Amino acid sequence: MKRVFRHVLGWSLLLLGIIGLFLPVLQGILFILAGMAILAPEIPLFRRFLSAMQLRYPSVFKKVEQFRKKYRLMFSKKKKTSSGSS
Repeated sequence: MKRVFRHVLGWSLLLLGIIGLFLPVLQGILFILAGMAILAPEIPLFRRFLSAMQLRYPSVFKKVEQFRKKYRLMFSKKKKTSSGSS
């Protein structure tokens, strides 16, 4: 389920980013980077691209890493279940 959600969210952000490249309202690059950051654990091409970007643009990669950490924290929290006895 997590994997499907990751793919839907990541590809949606990539699509928004591509559309945003042509529209002045959306920041296309930010959506593309966010989509790549979400899909990087699943798709080796994006993982390699992000590691190359880390070497070339360390300040941009720092922001992408912050987004990835926030994303991981947001979805890694386990739901607390209360087991009540009757």
